[in-house]
Parts: sequence; C-alpha cells; structure tokens
Amino acid sequence: MSETHPVSGFPDAPGRTRGYDKRAVDEFLERARAAFEVDPSTEGVSGADLDAAAVRTASFPLVRGGYAIGPVDAALSRVEDAFAARERDSAVSEHGAHEWVERARGEAQVLLDRLSRPATRKFARTGLLGFGYRVDEVDLVAGRLVAYFERGAPVSVEQVRSVAFRMQRRGYREEQVDAVLDAVIEVMLAVR
Repeated sequence: MSETHPVSGFPDAPGRTRGYDKRAVDEFLERARAAFEVDPSTEGVSGADLDAAAVRTASFPLVRGGYAIGPVDAALSRVEDAFAARERDSAVSEHGAHEWVERARGEAQVLLDRLSRPATRKFARTGLLGFGYRVDEVDLVAGRLVAYFERGAPVSVEQVRSVAFRMQRRGYREEQVDAVLDAVIEVMLAVR
C-alpha cells in the first residue's frame, strides 16, 4: 500500500516502482510557489525565475521510495496552467488583447505550417543507426493537431502533454518533435 506524504500530499510510488525524488519535487514546487506569489506588476521585482515553460520541462530523478509519478505530473500540469494564465493576463494588460491574439495566431500558423508538411517529412530524421520517434505515430498526432488548428477539432492540452511515441531506427528527431509539442501546448494555453 502506498503512503501519502504529510506535507506534499503526494503518494509514494508503490512497491519497487521508482518515483520522483521527493526532495527535488518539494524544492521545485516551493520555488514555483514563491515565484508565483511575486506580483508580476511590481517594478524591479522579477517573478520570471519560473514560468509556464519551465514548469512544463521540469524533470526529476527517479528513485526508489520516491513520489508516485502520476499525481506529481497532474499537480505540475495545474501549476503550469496557473503560470500560463498569469502570463496571458499580464501580456493582455500590458499590450492589449488584440496583440495577444495576433501573436498566438502567428505562432499557431507557424506550427500549422510545420505539422502540415507531407507525411514522413515533417521533422528531421536520426542518423542511419540512430533511434527516434516512430514516424507513423508522430504523423498521426500531427494530423490531429492540424485538424485542431484548422477546424477546431477537439484536442485537449492534457492529450498533448501525455502523448508518447515508440522508437524506431531512422525515426524523427526527438528534440524537434518535443519542441513543436511544447509550442503547441503554449498556443493552446494562450487561447484558453
């Protein structure tokens, strides 16, 4: 039976399963809380120590006796959503809603252009002996995202966050695919 940590509320990873290092998670969430509590409109005070992108890309060592991964990831998603909403509100108050929408629209068009490339040619491939993301799986997800951007087909931020690809020799380069998926999430959060 897994135990719940009294301070964080996260359950321990069950049995011999590895989980996120408790100290690393607790320290990161404390930094996030402190950064979020900084008023972004205060002159000379920077809350930019952390932002939505930094929360999305946070990673923790996997250890025995760590926190269960699912609940921590869910909490990080909520923290990212809060930072993204604050960043959007700050940008809208500083530059106006029209400029914010135009910026999001421009970023969405760049992503749409990338994701609309011909099948098997959307991203660079790994070398002859290298492994990357399965091309057919990435192309399938890209097709769903194109439908989202063009026709408003239902795709949630959580679906994009949780997408996972198997590996194949001469697959798509992971870093390129991951960067585009991160940008998709940013645009989706921007227009919420």
